[in-house]
Amino acid sequence: MSALRVGITGGIGSGKTALTDRLASHGITIVDADLVAREVVAPGSEALRLIAERHGDGILQDDGALDRAALRRIVFADDRERLWLESVTHPRIGALMTQRLESNTQPYVVLSSPLLLEGSQRALVEYVVVVDVPEEVQLRRTMARDDNNEALVKSIMAAQLPREERLRGADRVVDNSASLDALMREADALHRDLLVLAAERKNA
Repeated sequence: MSALRVGITGGIGSGKTALTDRLASHGITIVDADLVAREVVAPGSEALRLIAERHGDGILQDDGALDRAALRRIVFADDRERLWLESVTHPRIGALMTQRLESNTQPYVVLSSPLLLEGSQRALVEYVVVVDVPEEVQLRRTMARDDNNEALVKSIMAAQLPREERLRGADRVVDNSASLDALMREADALHRDLLVLAAERKNA
């Protein structure tokens, strides 16, 4: 039987990466949608060719890689461009994520994605974990981490699923409004519980 497929999501700045890094330290495979998305637009890819055709070579760095900051400014300023970009990248991202999830034979495998509950990705997983923080904490952490201005971070947050909807889609909520040590304890407890859930699924 293939691994139990667990989805982990949360808004920007919520702490998804810290949580999944801790699970990875227990030997669990993390399929990171953001990293898969980078692969899909790597130099030489069809997706990158289409993006450059639409927006010009100014969207490329000197080494031929995608200038992600420049593209982010375009798509978060114009919903039509964001939807076009998603139509190019999301099917390719989905296919690669599916392949990696289905080939895993550990007790459970994690799909980490900010868009888990916003489209077809939800169907890829059996159990959803939402990492949650208040929106003012989200804003403060993201500005400090990425050196982005408040307006840009707010526009990114506005384009993501509202916090209330994310929470409604959760099978489990991990509160990350306290310290990093507290999150690590939550992550270890989550790991133990997921091992139990995976064993129960296997024996069902």
